[in-house]
Amino acid sequence: MPKLYTIGRYVIFFWSNENNEPVHVHVAPRRVSEHSVKIWLTKDGGCLVKKNNKDIIHPLYLDKLLDFIRTNHTEICEQWKKHFSTQELRFFC
Repeated sequence: MPKLYTIGRYVIFFWSNENNEPVHVHVAPRRVSEHSVKIWLTKDGGCLVKKNNKDIIHPLYLDKLLDFIRTNHTEICEQWKKHFSTQELRFFC
């Protein structure tokens, strides 16, 4: 599981076995964990939260993390291509 960024107490990462899904990242407090928030990247440079069960990330911090992900959308997509050895990206919407 490649860790892409650490923002404060949160890590943003890919799961290595999810290349058959549209481009997305996971965010978790402190360390890579299966209890994470899944965030889909969109074609237009945006992102959407798929799940934040039990408010793993407080909504105030989640908004800041979403801003960071939108700002780094292009770089995240490039890292996805490199990590999953693909040139074609699929987006949730």
